[in-house]
Parts: sequence; structure tokens; C-alpha cells
Amino acid sequence: MDINLLIDQLTAFAVNEKLLHPRDRAWAVNQLLTILQLSDYTPSGFKGKTPPYPCEILKNICDWAAKQGLIAPDTVTMRDLFDTRLMGVFAGRPSAVTDEFFALHKKNPKAATDKFYHDARALDYIRTERVAKNLAWKARTPYGSLDITINMSKPEKDPKDIAAALKVKASAYPLCLLCKENEGYAGRVNHPARQNLRLVPLDLLKDGRPWYLQYSPYVYYNEHCIFLSDKHEPMKLTKKSFERLLNFVDFLPHYFIGSNADLPIVGGSILTHDHFQGGRYVFAMAKAPVETTFKMRKFPRVKAGIVKWPMSVIRLTGAKKDLIEAGDYILKKWRTYSDPKADILAKTGDTPHNTVTPIARRRGKAFELDLVLRNNRTTDEFPMGIFHPHAEVHHIKKENIGLIEVMGLAVLPARLAKELKDLEPLLVKKDIAAVRQSQTLQKHADWAEELLKKHTFTAKNAGDILRAEVGKVFAIVLEYAGVYKRTPQGKEAFARFIKKL
Repeated sequence: MDINLLIDQLTAFAVNEKLLHPRDRAWAVNQLLTILQLSDYTPSGFKGKTPPYPCEILKNICDWAAKQGLIAPDTVTMRDLFDTRLMGVFAGRPSAVTDEFFALHKKNPKAATDKFYHDARALDYIRTERVAKNLAWKARTPYGSLDITINMSKPEKDPKDIAAALKVKASAYPLCLLCKENEGYAGRVNHPARQNLRLVPLDLLKDGRPWYLQYSPYVYYNEHCIFLSDKHEPMKLTKKSFERLLNFVDFLPHYFIGSNADLPIVGGSILTHDHFQGGRYVFAMAKAPVETTFKMRKFPRVKAGIVKWPMSVIRLTGAKKDLIEAGDYILKKWRTYSDPKADILAKTGDTPHNTVTPIARRRGKAFELDLVLRNNRTTDEFPMGIFHPHAEVHHIKKENIGLIEVMGLAVLPARLAKELKDLEPLLVKKDIAAVRQSQTLQKHADWAEELLKKHTFTAKNAGDILRAEVGKVFAIVLEYAGVYKRTPQGKEAFARFIKKL
């Protein structure tokens, strides 16, 4: 394997993608030689086309490095640490990246995010090749077309990495994966490398305390971004949260942004670091219509309504300043609201249960704020949560329903890809006994039996039917997570809360 050729291919890629100025090529080659522990280099004369992403070039360099003993043990984790260090050579200084972002933003906000997103992919911070492995489809439901994703992009831990991580000295730096200190960090076997990560500081409250914009390394939708607190502090929804959300879509009107709820069970996966998630994508919930309107005397200029959605959503439309006040007003009312007839208790002792999942977007010049009402109470009957996926749907989705799921995108576990594939021939044969006897498939047995009553499976249609039915299960998952059910009793209970507003 010609390492000189690989070096030239990687630097040519960086020049073509405008990560590297041609004047800096010799400097970049020398940085790569240092990482590759080479003191000698002969230009290969490479003049060929470069790919849109560096994945294949990096794989070949890692193959060479593993043979030289530079990657040991040769695992996915150790390769990630090594190839991220390589791509860090081409990442601009954070101050230069920030200056470029704001210069482009003055001309056009879309131009700023286009360049920032392009560079995150070109630097392989967003691992495009892995993200492409995710299985994704749309499923028709009474609530519109829901997005279904089976997450195949995060590699499984190698036992060698797990063993190596046990020997690594515990570190509190960075405190978590979302801390701003990750920018440029070399990583270790139990913490990913981030030399190719860049953050843009946005002081949206003009209080001298910027939050930071970055992209998710495993994007679930187009331009999936993260907006994170400058401090490692727990998720907390306050009036300032609504200010930041609405100021964000004022600054980047082509993006939506939302926050996970700030309580366990209903709060998504990371509650230890305050952050929002956004991006350039229109989810099914954003397309869902308002089916019941109402007025709030305190906010006569705000249009308010209940959205036709499996979860309980109040939609507010109006001027930014009005929505900040109205959002804060509704959150405070909801935090203290109880309705035992609807299983809603604001507190058990000193433990709070009520919060919201807020999402902000623009509709032309108007601002829009969705408030999804959440309650995390548990009982003996529902130990994982009354308003959480119930046991009969755990074979498809058992995890918390966070912001992304709330909006209509199911992020399902990788195990489902194989399980659904293995189910197909058994459903074609109508062999429920084999499903019940299978260690991995028996969890799907009752569901499979119901599907056989509804469909005639063939080798051609089995996959399509299963994908459609997974979408229907996800709609039920969201219904379970809704505090007010879409029944006459549920609508009456929702109306009781609206009356308080």
C-alpha cells in the first residue's frame, strides 16, 4: 500500500472540499507525517478525482497504520481515535470557523449553516458512511407519515475496547460528551476523539453567556444540530429556555429547534447537560393541523390551539415576545396542575411530575411554539411510566420518548433490523410456533399472530407489510406517551386544563 499516494489523496480531498488552502498543502503533509511517524515522503503525482467524503481514503490509511503497529489493538474505537486525529489537521481554528460563520450569516443565514454542515461532513465528524447504514422509511398513520429509523450507525463496542477502557484512569475531562471542552479533544478508549469538532458560540440572550452550536455526529435527519450550554449543568426549562429557542429561529429561520423535557422518563437520553436539538427538517408534527382553537385572555395577540397529534400538544403562533411570555405562563400552570381523574398529579411528595417538550419554528414572519405536555409519574401497574410506552409495544420501542420521537421520528434499536428480517419467512409460512420458540423473536409472537389475521404474507410483500406495521406500533407508542388520550374522556380532560389558561 503506497502511503505517499494515500497522503496525497487525503490532502487533495481537503483542498477540493475547501478545508485546506493550496498554499498550506506542504504544512498539512508534514502534520500527517508526524501522526504517521514518517520522516520521509515522496509526492506520488496524484491528479485523480477525489470522493465526496474521506471515508475510503481514511480506511486505507488505517489499514496501513494497523500493519505498522500504529493502531493497536486494531478495533473500530482505536481506528476512530486515529482517523479523527488525521482529519483534525484540516479543521480550521475555532476562531476562524466562527468568523467565517458570522460573515456568511450576514449575507444569508442558510449560507452559514450550509458551509458549517458541509465541513462537519467533509471532516468526517459526521460519519456519513455509517449514517448511511441506518434503515429509514415513512409509515402512513392517522397522524400523517411518521419517520421510522433503525439506528445501525453506532458501532458495537469491541471486547478489546471494553477491556482497555477498564484500565484507563478515570477522568472528569471533559465532563460529558456535550461539554464545549470536547472541541479539539484527542479522546481516549472510553471517550471519542473530537479534533475535527468545531463549535460556533451564539450569545442569543445578549447576556455575555454564549451557548454553542454544533452538529450531531450521528445525524438522524437533515442538518441535525445540537445547541448546548456553555456550562455542564442539568436540563432545566425556564423562561430563558423559551427566549433561547425563539431567538434561535429568529437567527436561523430555516431551522427548527426544540428541547427535551427536564425530568427523567420523559426527558430523552442526556439530562445532565442542558441542550437543545434542531435542524433543517420538517417532521410530521410540524405538518399536523390545529383541530381545536382557544383564546387566552392574558395573551390576546397569540393564536392558540390543540394539535391533531397522538401526544398532547398546544400550538402557539404570534410575535416572538408574546410567545416567550405565553410559553412561560403555560409551563408554570402545567407544573402545578393536577387532575386525578386523568391520572395527572403535579407532585408525589416533593417529586415533580409535570413538564413540557417545547419546539420552536418559523412560519414565514410569524413564530410558532409547540408545547408538548409531559408527565413522568409511575405506578405499580406502570413502573416505567404511566405516559410511557406500555409493555405490549416494548418489542418495538421500550426507551424514553424524547424530543425526536415526540416530533414523529422513531429511533429504533439495531436489533430490530435482523429480527424483522428473520420474521419475514416465518410469517410467509404462518409458523407462529417457530416464532414463539425463537429466543430473539418470541417477544414479537403476539404481534405476529395479530398480523397474520390482517394480512396474507408473501415473499414479495412481507418486508413492506412489516415496515408499515412498525409505523403503526410507533403511533401507538406516541399515544401511550400522550397525557390526554384521543378519546371523548381524554378530550374532556384536556379541555379542563385549557380552561385554566
